[in-house]
Amino acid sequence: MNCLTTAWSQHEPELRGWARHRLANAAEVDDLLQDLFLKALRQGERFCSVHNARAWLFAVARNTLADRLRVARDTVELPADLCAPVDEADTVETLTACLPRVLSELSPEDREAITQCDLQGVSQAEYARHAGLSLSAAKSRVQRARLRLRQRMTLACQVRFDDAGHVSDFVPREAV
Repeated sequence: MNCLTTAWSQHEPELRGWARHRLANAAEVDDLLQDLFLKALRQGERFCSVHNARAWLFAVARNTLADRLRVARDTVELPADLCAPVDEADTVETLTACLPRVLSELSPEDREAITQCDLQGVSQAEYARHAGLSLSAAKSRVQRARLRLRQRMTLACQVRFDDAGHVSDFVPREAV
């Protein structure tokens, strides 16, 4: 392995300078060079048949560095007093307690449209056939019913929405 020792002693200072410009600290440079040397050592006698040892060492160094950067994950320490975000699904699920009250305050047509299409999962086409409406009339009725339901929920349960239009807060109220 005299050829590896010779190539390494000849090119190691240049490899170290190259790595130093690309990595944050000396320990990372040392780790990269150690990995590079081990890869060359694993080549055994094949390393001696490499025509340009410098080019081989730099190519393997570039690939090793790319592999390290690909799997490296920067982490940021979070403050201990950081509050966990409120799970939106929990807010919406608990809002269902207000739904019976608001549904009872809607017109029978709106209540039926919401109950059939949104709560029971009936398609709007099937709802249209059942209600004796055209598909476009049924879609319009469901949309208007949803709008009135949202307005009633906003008032009756004091629902507040975030900038994205999602429920952010409300006051739970049971049916009266």
